[in-house]
Amino acid sequence: MTGVAVAGRPADVPWRLGAGCVIVRVRLTPKSSKDAIDGVEETPEGPAIKARVRALPSEGEANAALLKLLAKWLGVAKSSVELAQGGKSRVKSVEITGNSVEIEARLAERLAALT
Repeated sequence: MTGVAVAGRPADVPWRLGAGCVIVRVRLTPKSSKDAIDGVEETPEGPAIKARVRALPSEGEANAALLKLLAKWLGVAKSSVELAQGGKSRVKSVEITGNSVEIEARLAERLAALT
């Protein structure tokens, strides 16, 4: 994904379009002092949104907290956000269903506000 722009989208964004969704790459840090989105960082898989949650990584608690945090941060329904890959990894793929153009715009807007 890095280095190739697609239809007006910058090449270094931490998301890509899926079928009826946007798939976001997230690097999760559990056991944090607060739940927060901290911007974008480079990972071996490519750029990823940095997220921190207070939940522990056991029993899927951190993953559930991440999905709740992303839904709130983007202003979308919790039911439209689900884990696509990386259940036991720090770098995860999260699928957000809905209007892809609107979701991409919200992602870009929210990330720009963090810098």
